[in-house]
Amino acid sequence: MKVIKSDFGVIEDKKVALFTLKNAKGMVVKITNYGATITSIQLPDAQGELKEIVCGFDSLEGYFSEAYKNNSPYFGATVGRYCSQIKDAKFSLNGKTYDLADNCGPNNLHGGVIGFDKRIWSVTTKDADAASITMSLQSKAMEEGFPGNVKLSVSFTLTDHNELKIQYLATPDEDTPLSLTNHTYFNLSGFSESIENHTAQVHTNKRLALDETGAATGKIINVEGQPDDLREEKRIGAVHEAINDGFEHFYVFDEEEALKNVASIVDSQKLVRLDVYSTEPCMLLYTGKYTSDDLKRENGIQYGKYRGFCCETHRYPNGPNIEGSPKSITKAGENFTSTTVFKFSFYDN
Repeated sequence: MKVIKSDFGVIEDKKVALFTLKNAKGMVVKITNYGATITSIQLPDAQGELKEIVCGFDSLEGYFSEAYKNNSPYFGATVGRYCSQIKDAKFSLNGKTYDLADNCGPNNLHGGVIGFDKRIWSVTTKDADAASITMSLQSKAMEEGFPGNVKLSVSFTLTDHNELKIQYLATPDEDTPLSLTNHTYFNLSGFSESIENHTAQVHTNKRLALDETGAATGKIINVEGQPDDLREEKRIGAVHEAINDGFEHFYVFDEEEALKNVASIVDSQKLVRLDVYSTEPCMLLYTGKYTSDDLKRENGIQYGKYRGFCCETHRYPNGPNIEGSPKSITKAGENFTSTTVFKFSFYDN
C-alpha cells in the first residue's frame, strides 16, 4: 500500500488521523488532517537510510505545546483563507468593509485566529496503490470575518519521480479573498546544520516592498545587483550577512498561470536539491528568523532560527488592499485553482 492511515491524536473529542505516503524510491511523506499539515518528509540517503528534512512533530501534542503556541510557526500547515498579512486587519470589497482579527500586530495573519491550519479536514483517497490523498473543508460565510461560503480541497500526491504535488481547488458563493499556501519548513541537510550554508536561486529580479508593519504595499522593487538578487545561486548565510537580517522576501513572477520553476535550493554538501514549481504569482522565501529555539521534534531534532526555510507560493500578500493584485479576489461561482510542486533530486544518484 502507498497510503497508510494511523491515529494521530484527539482534539475536542474528535479523532485526528495521520496519512503516510510512500513512493517506489522509498521517499516518505506524512500528512495529518489537522490543518492539512505535512508533519514529515523523509528522503533515503545513499545507504537507503531515511533522513528527515522538514520541521514538524510525530504526535498531535507537539502542535499544542506552549513553545509552539507562543511562537506560532505554522509548521507544514495549509494556510487560508488568505495567507500572509492583510494590513490593518480589514479590506473593502463591492462597497463593503470587512473587519478581520488583528492577530499580527495591527494586521491579520494567515486567515485569522482559527484559520484553515486549525481545522480538522475530511479525507478521501484515490486508491490504495496511489500515493495520493485529498483533504476537504467547508468555510462558512463570515468565518474569521471573510464573506461567502467556500468549498475547498487540497490534494497531496507523491510521485515516483520524488515530486510532492499540492493542488488546491476552492469555490465561493460570494466574491471573497482567497490565497492558499503550504507552510512547510525544509532543511535539506537533515538538520545536521542550519540552512545558512544552503544555496538558493529564485528565478526573478522582482520582489514586493513591505511597510513598517510587514504588510505589502503593492510597490515592486527591482533587486537587480542587490544582495537579495538570487537569479544566480547564492549562499543563504552570505545574504543574511549582507542584509543584516534573515529572508522574509516576497518574490514576484511574471507568468501567473503556467506551472513554472520559481526556485531551487541545494544543501551545503550538494547531496539534495529542491526545485519549486508553481502556478502562483508570488513566493515568500522565509528562513525562519523568528522560529523559537525551544522547538524540537520528539526524537531531539532541533528547530529554531535559521534551522528551516519556507518557499510559500501564493497570491500577493495584502492583495485585497492592493489595486491590480492578480487574482486576490475569487468571484462567486468561479474556481480558485493553484498548483505547487516540490521536486527532490539527489546528486549521488
